[in-house]
Amino acid sequence: MDNLLAKIERLEYHQKLLLGMIRSEGHEFDRLIIKKNLDENEVKEFRSLCEYVSKEMEVQKAEKFVFYAPLFNEFVKKLNPKLNPDEVVNACLKQNIYTDLMNVLQKNL
Repeated sequence: MDNLLAKIERLEYHQKLLLGMIRSEGHEFDRLIIKKNLDENEVKEFRSLCEYVSKEMEVQKAEKFVFYAPLFNEFVKKLNPKLNPDEVVNACLKQNIYTDLMNVLQKNL
């Protein structure tokens, strides 16, 4: 069992080294996923959150809402605690993920 744990720790260390070697241009959010050690379910939850907040934003736009601080607060409240809102918004913008939503959220950072 100790041997298995040692192998896992070595793999995690090598993963960190590889992250430092790889250029991140165009893959900022993917890199953030690895850096913050998110699993597939956590990423799915993030995408579901973005879908939900995007739909809410569209509803608010249709109702002529122009103040999105409550939407931003809801996003932050439901965001995985491993993630920092500033890092997420900037990484998503650089990788062109949920661009409309992230542009609105960025105004509230």
